[in-house]
Amino acid sequence: MHVELPFDRSRVEVRRSARRSRTVSAYREGDRTVVLIPARMSHAEEQRWVAQMLEKLAAQESRRVLGDDALAARARELSAAYLGDRARPVQVRWVTNQNSRWGSCTPSERTIRLSHRLQGMPEYVVDYVLLHELAHLLVPDHGPSFWALLEAYPRTERARGYLEGVVSAARLPHIPGARHAGPPEADPAGSCG
Repeated sequence: MHVELPFDRSRVEVRRSARRSRTVSAYREGDRTVVLIPARMSHAEEQRWVAQMLEKLAAQESRRVLGDDALAARARELSAAYLGDRARPVQVRWVTNQNSRWGSCTPSERTIRLSHRLQGMPEYVVDYVLLHELAHLLVPDHGPSFWALLEAYPRTERARGYLEGVVSAARLPHIPGARHAGPPEADPAGSCG
């Protein structure tokens, strides 16, 4: 009997380990989900655990994702804290049509759009991208005066490094069956025993 899986199998990588005896864990790696399971697990158990871990990750991420109203409120907080409350967008929202940029700004309309790909990333990374776009309301180009505005944010370099890492990781070839270490500095997003 063929059972239709409730998830996109091409975006899920299952890694079996003989050293893993009882626990199952999962985390996001770029646009894929990695699920770590014991090697002895049957195919049916694997399918059940993958579905369960995908649900758990989605629930965790939905709690962390700001809605458009909360995103606009966060923009006001960042403007006040780092830009002297001078950057005042008319609209701030998430969009799903930005796959090559993290965010965009239209200074003439005072609108900011952030890519949905940022959802689930660390808060300091989202704050950096939001602050970057807020700075564009004051300085439309990437000249020295633009970068001077971002100097006040203490995690600019760390956030830029994180985003560069995400872009670089997406370009790496995926080798099926290869052993990979977990993501650096990240605990698995979900774990069940």
